[in-house]
Amino acid sequence: MKRTTFLYPIALATLALASPLHAAERGTIVREAIIYLSPDTSSNKLGQIDRGRELILLDRSRNWLHVEALLGTNVAPDPAFVLEEEDEGKTISGWIIDTGIVWSTTPNGDRILFGAAVDSEEEAGRRHGRRSAAQEALRLYHRVYDIFPAAPDAGEALYRAADIKWQVDRADMLSRPSAREKDPMLRYGIAEEGMKQVMKKFPDSKWAQLAAFHLIDNKLCGDWQGSSKCPDKEAEMYEKYVKEHPQSPAAPEALYNAASRRAALIEIYKTEEQPKKSEQSKSAALALAQELIAQYPQSDWSSRGQTLLFLVQQAVPTYGNAIQ
Repeated sequence: MKRTTFLYPIALATLALASPLHAAERGTIVREAIIYLSPDTSSNKLGQIDRGRELILLDRSRNWLHVEALLGTNVAPDPAFVLEEEDEGKTISGWIIDTGIVWSTTPNGDRILFGAAVDSEEEAGRRHGRRSAAQEALRLYHRVYDIFPAAPDAGEALYRAADIKWQVDRADMLSRPSAREKDPMLRYGIAEEGMKQVMKKFPDSKWAQLAAFHLIDNKLCGDWQGSSKCPDKEAEMYEKYVKEHPQSPAAPEALYNAASRRAALIEIYKTEEQPKKSEQSKSAALALAQELIAQYPQSDWSSRGQTLLFLVQQAVPTYGNAIQ
């Protein structure tokens, strides 16, 4: 991850004067904290630090820490799902109580942050969960990689951070009128930087394979509009993914997506008066469904593939409004 950009010249000068122990100490917080002007709860409150914000240690005083932190903002275009590099919040320095903070030197720090991120992610999924929980989960997952890049769970944490942002951006994309555009180039795309970072930093890992699967979303048509071009192209993309990533956790889903599109083409080609291609699509759909069932028998997608196989064998249309 690119280092955050809030270490301004004054901060750098301060760090240069700090002791060697403090100079490189970076961390994050797993609780909400008030940052004070001085190491005293009766002093002026400068702001609130949210879970997962990066901290730079400047000094210590008994049970107080002098830190520099970036505070979030409520006026950014999408304040819940931005990383500090994009955040329009302000950087401040002040004092916080020395509790609930994970530093690069904290024993099991990566697991502590990962667990806190999981807690926040679960909180975000609750009906009346904490409003900022998803944002916190994203930041905390990213901090695992940022502060502990060599940790065993760093790859998964970076992927989970990217996945949260992807899902939010995808929901935003689907809410726009352009989501119905046939040509994906005319649609508001999902930012790919997070997923590409996972692929770059952890190549050949299952997290990189899952990230590559997400990237297909940006290439899908918004609406096929009854044309064979879109499902044919999409089936090819999913087939290629399975060929390149047969061990990916997303391979069964990709194979099912390919099979379902080949099945849809059976009826679409009939409307385009291309009976030969319709039969070819039927053969392809059957083969892909059978491959899915054979290769990934324990997957839920395998069961769905079994249903699709049955429908195609029974000549039941899987696309359109035909009623037999």
